[in-house]
Amino acid sequence: MTRHHALRIAAAALLFSAPFAQAENLDILLSQVFPKDHATYIGYESVERQDIPASAPVDRKYLIVDFRLTSSQVASEQLQASVHKVCMTLLKDRELIRQLSDSGYDMVSVAFDRRSQFDCL
Repeated sequence: MTRHHALRIAAAALLFSAPFAQAENLDILLSQVFPKDHATYIGYESVERQDIPASAPVDRKYLIVDFRLTSSQVASEQLQASVHKVCMTLLKDRELIRQLSDSGYDMVSVAFDRRSQFDCL
């Protein structure tokens, strides 16, 4: 194997492992936000609105971070505090915010059920 070929393989490996590393870091970070008896981290979904032109001032690409609360009825104050806790966890991780921004994300939303989302960033 030539040196040039080895460098190309190493560069390709770094290129393809970067999104996985970011996703793995996001999963680890978010799975540790709440105690197990309060909320469970389900995962996240990337959404890109193709119907909005790239030049529009409206958010086009965003991330939905999904949790499920363990109790079926949650007071709005408790829900608001939970949203705040997730958002602050994300905001404190400057490297993650930079990676998301570099990947083109305009916004992060938090969901605790299938009916509603709360915007973070």
